[in-house]
Amino acid sequence: MPAIRALPDLLINQIAAGEVVERPAAALKELIENALDAGATQVDVDLAGGGVRRIRVADNGGGIEREDLALAVARHATSKIATVLDLEAIASLGFRGEALASIASVSRLALASRAAGKPHAWRIEVEGGTVAPVTPAALAAGTAVTVEELFFNTPARRKFLRTEATEWGHCDEAFRRVALAHPEVAFTLQHNGRVVHRLPAGGRQARVEQLLGDAFVAHGARVEVEAPGVRVAGFAVRPAYAARGGGQYVFVNGRFVRDRVLQHALREAYRDVLHHDRQPAYALWLDVDPRRVDVNVHPQKIEVRFRDAGAIHQFVRYAVERALAATAAEQPAVSAAERLGVAAAQMPPRVPERGEVATGVPAGAPAAWGRTQAPLALGATEPSPFYAKLFGAVAASDPPALPADDPHPLGFALAQLHGVYILAQNRAGLVLVDMHAAHERIVYERLKAAADACVPVQPLLVPATFAAEPLEVATVEDNAEALAALGFALSTLGPATLAVRGIPAPLTDADPAALARAVLHDIREFGGTQALAARRDELLSTMACHGAVRANRALAVPEMNALLRQMEATERSGQCNHGRPTWYQLSLADLDRLFLRGR
Repeated sequence: MPAIRALPDLLINQIAAGEVVERPAAALKELIENALDAGATQVDVDLAGGGVRRIRVADNGGGIEREDLALAVARHATSKIATVLDLEAIASLGFRGEALASIASVSRLALASRAAGKPHAWRIEVEGGTVAPVTPAALAAGTAVTVEELFFNTPARRKFLRTEATEWGHCDEAFRRVALAHPEVAFTLQHNGRVVHRLPAGGRQARVEQLLGDAFVAHGARVEVEAPGVRVAGFAVRPAYAARGGGQYVFVNGRFVRDRVLQHALREAYRDVLHHDRQPAYALWLDVDPRRVDVNVHPQKIEVRFRDAGAIHQFVRYAVERALAATAAEQPAVSAAERLGVAAAQMPPRVPERGEVATGVPAGAPAAWGRTQAPLALGATEPSPFYAKLFGAVAASDPPALPADDPHPLGFALAQLHGVYILAQNRAGLVLVDMHAAHERIVYERLKAAADACVPVQPLLVPATFAAEPLEVATVEDNAEALAALGFALSTLGPATLAVRGIPAPLTDADPAALARAVLHDIREFGGTQALAARRDELLSTMACHGAVRANRALAVPEMNALLRQMEATERSGQCNHGRPTWYQLSLADLDRLFLRGR
């Protein structure tokens, strides 16, 4: 391990101002990070009184030489950096050489260490900043730092500490963050003599399950994307399982951070699929070339600055978006069985494979599956040729026998319930679909795809006219280009009358007047063309809501089946545009338990 050296003044002046130790959790974080920088594979933490009475951190790292102990508790002395160039590519967790000195100035600190390969351990004590001579000590290996009576000599700062339970909560969270960031290291945590965490070294999944719970992983979309100089991996909890205050952990090069660029990227990734009363939940590890990220920007080292923040934002957003999009179609948003209090046995719908046609028919499927599946043709009453081929002699009103190699896990429609829900049968059991929410997501994704260029206009054979307020007329005249880009053809017939001559092609079944009113209202809310472009997805979401099949609309069985097929082929189909679930699964086992079969 490199020797500890006092930093030159030039380097000290370029280091961000060091933090004042405000509470036990801040001291604990610094001590654990020092242990990790020393190469420890086992870190044991013992706290008393919420960390105020005692913090002890022992590790099996490389240790400190006897002659370096006095420098270890001196300000601006460290083994982790030596030159200004080292600040541009920091690979360690600590680098300022201030932590031990800051802690020792407001506590009774004892530092015992045995350097690797040395026969004896040595100890140095500091009380309120006064350093005692180095003395022999008994220690098997590594380093042990004991901090007692924090702020004993600064009563003004001690009185600002909260209750023992509150300070313990902050210490526990600081421990969790470091332990999550470094699953390859074994950790133990005790508080007031009780073992709280015993974490063996292992992988990220095991560590997340230990600290955040099995459900975090079970309900999490796996994120793993790599590009030159950057890699992100971890778990993003599926939207329907996100709680009102979910855990949010992002680690950059092994360091927990709260970065505005990353937070915004993650909010954007969840924007289309998360209900408004819930918060995203994720545990993500971002590995970046140290030369592309500056950690010397905040006293607590909890914020970073990326050299190319825009590229990192786009990369993280894309990685999480794709993970959520893939898994939204793999599992129902929430199993109905969970809501009913019985164990769920869900059958996930299939994500469309590469080369699969847009209708969701598998590439290379037998000819009997057909290639001419009609879109959701509202109002159809007879089975289409596609379904005639598929079902053979089975009547449209009868559920088909499910083939053993069923490629349509959402199954086949049985009936419509109260004009709102579709009941379908799949191999697992019963599927319940909110037809409006599901169709809304399908239409929304189509609109987004079309809007990447220009939404095509479907001219109306007979223009739809409606009485308009003067502000609506003015909105049409002032935003003609924006309306055209969204697929609308509107004209003024008089000072209080507007005519809808064309609507977006994906929304041919929508009420033209109601759709036009909703869009004009949103344009007034969002402002001019630039603001409209920035809020495009919100506007398209409004259009999709108006264009989706409405409740109490009677659907024929072929129409319901067409909707199920479109759901299977649509990304994020597990949630509507507002983050609500679109379908639930009840397995046969769940149904048997509900009716006490076999008991």
